[in-house]
Amino acid sequence: MVGFEIGAVPFNPDGWGPPDSATAGLSVPNHPSNVPFAPFSRSEKLGRIADWTRNMNNSGRPGSKQGGYHGADSAFDFSGDDSFATLAADEDSSFRLVDTSAKSHHHNPNRPKFNPRWRFNPNHARSQLPQRRDEEQEAKKRDAEKERARRDRLYNANRSQPQRRESSVFKSSVDIQPEWNMLDQIPFSSFSKLSFSVPEPEDLLICGSLEFYDRSYDRITPKNSRPLERFKSRNFFKVTTTDDPVIRRLANEDKATVFATDSILSTLMCAARSVYSWDIVVQRVGNKLFLDKRDGSQLDLLAVHETSQEPLPDTKDDINSMHSLSVEAAYINQNFSQQALIRDANKVTFEEPNPFANEGEEVAPVAYRYRRWKMADDMYLVSRCEVQGVVDINNQRSFVTLNALNEFDPKYSGVDWRQKLETQRGAVLATELKNNANKLAKWTTQALLAGADMMKLGYVSRVHPRDHFNHVILAVVGYKPKDFATQINLNTSNMWGIVKSIVDLCMKLKEGKYVLVKDPSKPQVRIYDVPQDAFDNDYVEEPLPEDEQVQPPAEDADGTEASATVDGAADDKEVAKEVVAAA
Repeated sequence: MVGFEIGAVPFNPDGWGPPDSATAGLSVPNHPSNVPFAPFSRSEKLGRIADWTRNMNNSGRPGSKQGGYHGADSAFDFSGDDSFATLAADEDSSFRLVDTSAKSHHHNPNRPKFNPRWRFNPNHARSQLPQRRDEEQEAKKRDAEKERARRDRLYNANRSQPQRRESSVFKSSVDIQPEWNMLDQIPFSSFSKLSFSVPEPEDLLICGSLEFYDRSYDRITPKNSRPLERFKSRNFFKVTTTDDPVIRRLANEDKATVFATDSILSTLMCAARSVYSWDIVVQRVGNKLFLDKRDGSQLDLLAVHETSQEPLPDTKDDINSMHSLSVEAAYINQNFSQQALIRDANKVTFEEPNPFANEGEEVAPVAYRYRRWKMADDMYLVSRCEVQGVVDINNQRSFVTLNALNEFDPKYSGVDWRQKLETQRGAVLATELKNNANKLAKWTTQALLAGADMMKLGYVSRVHPRDHFNHVILAVVGYKPKDFATQINLNTSNMWGIVKSIVDLCMKLKEGKYVLVKDPSKPQVRIYDVPQDAFDNDYVEEPLPEDEQVQPPAEDADGTEASATVDGAADDKEVAKEVVAAA
């Protein structure tokens, strides 16, 4: 039988644990002298179990005044006891038992700043009233719900925007024939990096005459609005580049290399903002380049809600369809440009009369500035630019452009002009900049090209949302073109960079006729090589001058308000259909 021998157990009359070997005269077997009785490995749980004879003074201990730290705890805590030294005494001295009392958090510097227990401790706000905490919790929940709903709206809007725009299938402004050869396609994304600085232009010639702007229109408000008048007897002209006798003369005199109009140049310069399809005819003749528009082109009309996310009705007969609104906006713009002038004999005349007017014909007063820009050492560009009025500022005559924004139905824009124009005019303009970014940018560009000192924007609304014949002027606001261009983020250098790149591209082509077409569904423009006789017979002008009352503003020889009377509505629809078919 194997025996088990128990060694001697020394008795310590002075306290708990083994006696001090120095005083008791005892020695621990196999224990080196002068080495503290402690394990060499931290993983070994050897040592004193407890010492109830130790000093229980808790002064300086965390929570000692609050009763959260009990004396019994110190019986098991030897971290501050020099006699219980370990190899990692320094590390152990930083260790304290976890204290869960609420008040001790404010005094314990060793507690982590973002401890989850600290962050979500329900006892932390114990001093607050329960109902107050409930209200704050409910408020936080409501704020979180609002933020979540806002993110969802933005997410859905970003997702649905392309789908919305594609839901209305836009047609190309010109029918692409199978025999046309596509030479190149340029994405609008490449336009944003272009930049070109041109020096100040020079005036080669100014034709026509101008009337003075009526300053009383600056004081119009929605409460004292004025009805929009109709000017049936005054003729407006939308003559393309090569049909302009002055441009032909300047070309024969070799005054420039590239010829265009402000309408065509502004379309190119603001191409990246366009959504609807448009086209520009390019004719390369000898060493010269002519940028033209087709007869009855979409450039003669004014797009409405082009850059809006809300699609317009697809039905052609609807008064709020894309084409109906374009025709309506064009004749509103023409009538407003005449009504805001002082119609008397006091006119400002220039070197030559209106080059498009027949003798004895009453024409809308307009000044045509034929201006020349230097594009390169051997390349100049001449453009015909229009201004609609003149005003005396500090005894100095300044040119003014007149344009009208039109409101057709507040439900589409979400902003009621009659309510917002007086108190929140900035909100109305911001909405128009969102829904009609391309149109406003083109007007600003045309004012810059023409060297106008002021551009007047009229706010014209329907008398009733379902009445597209009668309108009222609610307000007129003036802007300096350069300041307004900065406000709408229109970069002049970038505009000229786009024109320069298109001109350089076309100048490399061989002589012939080409057409630039904005893709109806993608942000890009294509260049087609077309036959020399293309577009010669696609529009019939002869029958239209017979009825001046309903002649659409897209026609060259007219400009009177389409659908001048309600009785002529049916005839107007027929004319509009002819324009659509031609385009």
